[in-house]
Amino acid sequence: MTSRYQLVSVTNFYEPRPKLMAETGLDTEPHSWTVIPPQYTLSRHVEVLIATGSTILVVDSKETVDQRLQQGPFTKMAVSPNGKFLALFTGDGKLWVVSTDFQKNLSEYATKSKIPPQQLVWCGTDSVVLYWDKIVLMVGPFGDWIKFSYEDPIFMISEIDGVRIMSNDKCELLQKVPAATEEIFKIGSTSPAAMLFDALDHFERKSPKADENIRSIKTELVDAVDCCIEAAGFEFQHYYQRALLKAASFGKCFLDNYNADRFVEMAQSLRVLNAIRYYDIGIPLTYAQYKRLSPDSVVDRLVCRNHHLLAVRIAEYLKVRSDKILIHWACAKIKSSSEDEDTICRMIVEKLIKKPGLSYAEIAKTAYNSGQTRLATKLLDYEPRAADQVPLLMSMEEDEMALFKAIESGDTDLVYLVIFTLKRKLPLGEFFRMINNKPLACSLLEVYCKQQDKELLKDFYYQDDRRVESANVILLEGFEQDDIAERISNLKIASKTYQDDKDRAFEAKATDEGIKLLQMQQQLEKDTHQPFTGLSVSETIYKCTVLGQQNKASKVKSEFKVPDKRMWWIKLRALVEVRDWENLEKFAKSKKSPIGYEIGAFKEAGEQAFLNKDMEGLKQVRAKCSNHIVAQEIDSLLAQLSAK
Repeated sequence: MTSRYQLVSVTNFYEPRPKLMAETGLDTEPHSWTVIPPQYTLSRHVEVLIATGSTILVVDSKETVDQRLQQGPFTKMAVSPNGKFLALFTGDGKLWVVSTDFQKNLSEYATKSKIPPQQLVWCGTDSVVLYWDKIVLMVGPFGDWIKFSYEDPIFMISEIDGVRIMSNDKCELLQKVPAATEEIFKIGSTSPAAMLFDALDHFERKSPKADENIRSIKTELVDAVDCCIEAAGFEFQHYYQRALLKAASFGKCFLDNYNADRFVEMAQSLRVLNAIRYYDIGIPLTYAQYKRLSPDSVVDRLVCRNHHLLAVRIAEYLKVRSDKILIHWACAKIKSSSEDEDTICRMIVEKLIKKPGLSYAEIAKTAYNSGQTRLATKLLDYEPRAADQVPLLMSMEEDEMALFKAIESGDTDLVYLVIFTLKRKLPLGEFFRMINNKPLACSLLEVYCKQQDKELLKDFYYQDDRRVESANVILLEGFEQDDIAERISNLKIASKTYQDDKDRAFEAKATDEGIKLLQMQQQLEKDTHQPFTGLSVSETIYKCTVLGQQNKASKVKSEFKVPDKRMWWIKLRALVEVRDWENLEKFAKSKKSPIGYEIGAFKEAGEQAFLNKDMEGLKQVRAKCSNHIVAQEIDSLLAQLSAK
């Protein structure tokens, strides 16, 4: 709550995103306020209860709702651990318990003090505890109460199954006596569980009454065994833990198909709880708190307190992974050890080498942040995952090793990550020197540059004295240019580069001819106002012929020494395309054809003569046709033409 009574919620400390809640409308300080966690609200969002005047406001992320109560002011408020109940201390000294939705009035208790207690907390969900100076008052659901006196100041912490009371020299747990414990140890109890516990005592004293007790509870023996197991979990003293588990084990002997999983689980849990309750460790959890917290969280707490050995033993005992424990131990060792870096590295590796697949990245990062760069580098040699290893090496300025490890991993994404990082941070010459003797890095850089950065590719080839590859890039760039002058300029540069290498005479000549063709096409475009750029020699001749520019077609043939045979085929196709039969005939008679005259397409020739109504032409085709099936078809066409 801000000084202007605005509420701000942060629901996650790992990714803190403060969010403003609805306006409270307050202009004076509230009497008290408390929070209902989102897992206990209908909306599944945080709700805040604010006591102001004689009523309570319920505030969430969207709205503020006045409950319109008249019993206030409420000077103290506390929500039960399960989020269902709300304890309120009123201005006239009453303790009032209602449901958190304010629909049920559960109980009222009049204290003898109108002075608000220093603390109002829940003892599990069974009762409410109030603390005034030197007095602790515990009030039950039906008005029952019990008072405790304390000389020293205390502080109370609500738990799911009780209330923890902290003083200057001790930590106490106040809770309602569990039903299972009461069932067994209540004076004069004749419950099945009490009879079973008593039967064990008789059995150990070799009294026949043991058998009598077992027979009397035979039909309820399963419940009795379960009750003894449950009661063992509530005990802090080893003697009673063992006695209750022994009674459960004794009862199991008389059952044929009893599932012992609960017994085994309780024995394991108590062993862990006894270890962490030991005064050297000092985590006095109850069984209910341990189950709510989970074994993993208990291990985390031990790790945070640097009890690594116990944490590892518990993890191994419960068969859970101990990786994070060993990593934390290694990090703590680096921070606190006064040994030299080689000794620390050897100690860490000896411990961690037994755990294959364990990540060294976090340990190496700790070493680097502690100023032990050499140790960090040595530790990273043992990191099995390149994806964790390489970024850390780069952050440590170990660029060459990062590149080497990325290449060694075979992960192209990692190699690209290192390459781009190096390109950003290093001068170009130094960048090229670093990757030059690494073929995979060079190949990947070439692939990238060919698609994204031609200038960098030219620089790369130039510094490596790869003239032919450089010329190839310039050549490709030239053909990508729309402007003819620019294209010719690029081709001239490429040609000169090819000429510097005596083994590239063909490329040099081909490039020169390409320049010559572009220059001719430029002139043709000026003369004909038709596009020629980008056409091959054959296509240029073809287009000139189609446009009727026979002299220009001949000039192109002459300049590029086009063979007669190819030239005749090109002109033939072009003249047929434009149906220029007159020029085709002249061309055919100009000199002896290098491609011959007959092509064997008698059927198509006959059909064309028929369409042209050319009787003489049709007769000539019939005379030359040697295929009797096609000849019959031509005879039919002749007959039709004669009839007309």
